[in-house]
Amino acid sequence: MPHPDHHPAAIEIHHPQPLTHPAAVPLAAVQPGPPTVQSIVLPDGQVITGYTLTPTPPPAPVQPRPAVSRTAVNIALGGIGFGAICGGLALLTTFIAALTAFITQLIILAAVIFGGWIAVQLFGASHRDGGTTVNIRKAVIKRSHFHG
Repeated sequence: MPHPDHHPAAIEIHHPQPLTHPAAVPLAAVQPGPPTVQSIVLPDGQVITGYTLTPTPPPAPVQPRPAVSRTAVNIALGGIGFGAICGGLALLTTFIAALTAFITQLIILAAVIFGGWIAVQLFGASHRDGGTTVNIRKAVIKRSHFHG
C-alpha cells in the first residue's frame, strides 16, 4: 500500500524513434587541389555543411606468407653445404694419409731391393774358378816403416 504522503509521479514512457537515412548522394570525382565544401540537406530540413571526403580505397589483398621463411631455408641449405664440404675434406685428408703411406712403402721397398743388389755386388762370390779367391799380402814392418 502506498504511503499517504506520497503521490505517484506521472510516468513518462519514451519510445525510440528509428532514424531515417537520407537518400544516398552520389559522390563526384574529387580533383586534386584545395578541399571543397559541400552542403547536404536532410529530409527533415537540416543543412549539414562540411568538406567532401574522398573514399578510401580498399586495402590490398594480403599475400599469404609461406609456412617457412626464406631465411630459415637459406640457413638450412648453408648448413647442409657446409656439412658436405666437411665430409669431403675428411675424405681428402684420409686419401692424402693413405697416399703418403703408400709412397713411403714404395721408397722402403726400393731401398731394400737396391741395397740387396749392392750387397750382392760387393760381397758376392766371384765365379772364376768355381771357388773364392782372396788375395792377402804379407806386410813387413822395419824400423817403423811400412813396406807392403
